[in-house]
Amino acid sequence: MPEGSSLTDRQMQLLRMLYRTSESTRVFTVKKTQGELARELNLTRQALNIHLRKLREESLIRTGRGFIDLTEKALVVLGIGTAEAFVFLKIQPFKRDHVYAQVRKLPASNIFRVTGEIDLVAQVPQSRLDNFLEHVSNIDGVVSTSSHIVISIVK
Repeated sequence: MPEGSSLTDRQMQLLRMLYRTSESTRVFTVKKTQGELARELNLTRQALNIHLRKLREESLIRTGRGFIDLTEKALVVLGIGTAEAFVFLKIQPFKRDHVYAQVRKLPASNIFRVTGEIDLVAQVPQSRLDNFLEHVSNIDGVVSTSSHIVISIVK
């Protein structure tokens, strides 16, 4: 157990079990007060609470002290894919620096330089995949791309 932890053995056992049986999800959290949200929407706090209650009842948000989480259902309603895509890029070696500079500007969560058959792996939210591919295909030095969308997380 980490230094300074005050968890009992049973609590650690529960925490480990929860971790083993959990599913990885992407969370979008809003950390604004209800007063701030009400002002931005030009609503009273009472009116905002009515709307938040309805969104909670529809399982579109989860709320707690100081935060509002959008659920995966909310992302679907908004038309935002929650899956990640991986784009493999093969690059002309002598144009590598130019391609890296251009790819860094694109809407990717992570970009990895790798060894092997391909040169870069870009992790892109599915909702931004079309935009990413449109831009990357116009970069001088990109030889080919291959896209793969995550259908589930195994571990």
